[in-house]
Amino acid sequence: MSLPSSDQTKQPDGLTTMQLGAVLPKTAQVKDGHLFIGGVDMVELAHEQGTALYVFDEEDLRSRMEAYRESFHSRYANSEALYASKAFLNKEVLRIAQEEGMCLDVSGGGELACARAVGFPMERVFVHGNNKTPQELREAIEAGVGRIVVDSRIELARVSKIAGELGVEQPILMRITPGVEADTHEYIKTGCEDSKFGFTMLDDFAFKCVGDALAAPHVKLVGFHCHIGSQIFALHSFREAVEVMIKFAARVKETYGLEITDLDMGGGLGIAYTVDDKPSSIDEFAECTTSAVKDCCARYGVAEPRLLVEPGRSLVANAGVTLYTVGILKTLPNIRKYVAIDGGMSDNIRTALYHADYEAVIANKADQPRTEIVTLCGKHCESGDAVVLDGSIQHPEIGDTVCVFGTGAYCYTMSSTYNGQPRPAIVFVRDGKARVVTRRETYADLMARDL
Repeated sequence: MSLPSSDQTKQPDGLTTMQLGAVLPKTAQVKDGHLFIGGVDMVELAHEQGTALYVFDEEDLRSRMEAYRESFHSRYANSEALYASKAFLNKEVLRIAQEEGMCLDVSGGGELACARAVGFPMERVFVHGNNKTPQELREAIEAGVGRIVVDSRIELARVSKIAGELGVEQPILMRITPGVEADTHEYIKTGCEDSKFGFTMLDDFAFKCVGDALAAPHVKLVGFHCHIGSQIFALHSFREAVEVMIKFAARVKETYGLEITDLDMGGGLGIAYTVDDKPSSIDEFAECTTSAVKDCCARYGVAEPRLLVEPGRSLVANAGVTLYTVGILKTLPNIRKYVAIDGGMSDNIRTALYHADYEAVIANKADQPRTEIVTLCGKHCESGDAVVLDGSIQHPEIGDTVCVFGTGAYCYTMSSTYNGQPRPAIVFVRDGKARVVTRRETYADLMARDL
């Protein structure tokens, strides 16, 4: 694995921190040349807590949860927003999600265990995954989760069997692959026909499997689920998916006599990772989705179901940043300028995985323009280990505090201990106060399970 060739024609953008716009957390500001988030000096915080360090703007996080809740409820009263915990999971974010009236989407036994540990109401939990193990299904059904999103006929049989053994009837949704091609990276498309997820609509397979679900004992089919992908900017993709799903529901009603009560349209709203990104707002997403459901229900003669959406990235990505310390500088003339930081692919795999783009600043020079093009490379033994590829930044020096924006989603949850690197601590900041909500991993933690 190696880095893509450097673009020698790229010029620094000359922007200062506060000109980065939607990339920034809500409370970001610059005072005396330093970056502050939540009223906390990021340079001082880095010195106090060490780096690499994940930092979350709690006010930003809560305001986005409120925006989802209010944007949908004001347009479609019978709606719920589920926090997709795969984007970022620890106990504190689940406590906040509960306080903010969110439901919860979990995709594995560990995520469910975390929800149980904080007392999250199990009836508000939805369980996902294309290959839930029998043990995970048993744990979910025993816990009394609100819905299991069934992904295959094999899983349908498993849920039916386990629910029967436990003497309960388990409400389920069927995940349908709608065949809608979202305009996003191929690794995060999930709604196209060539997908490991859900019941395909090809050859009427999903439609026939509805009959299987209705015939299965100990389960109750209450609705359908679809998810077309992540980091989506084009809202028409969601409208197209809604039409496919409502049309499918109308046909199910006509043939099987089932009027669904739940329609889960997944998540996938894109966010601004760079200053050039122009994602739709939560409000625009809500308007598109709710109006599409109302229009299609009226057109196809279907009663308006409870509408569910599952935001993850669009709740937490921009609320989170990662702080690093510059350790090594290396310039290769006419090739690339490397700025080595004390983290990398162990705390942010997205850049190595699919060349994700991020914006970065030097937090102790936050009022200065970004005058250089550099690659923020990590400390790991991989040529492709980098966090920012050929990005604009202020003039770097050894010991500077670097802040990379938009790292709140799919960084901590996909982190590793490669090269024996302990995972960073997580700090929430609000009203001038910083609190550690997940401590930094230690060397002892790395070896704790070894015999």
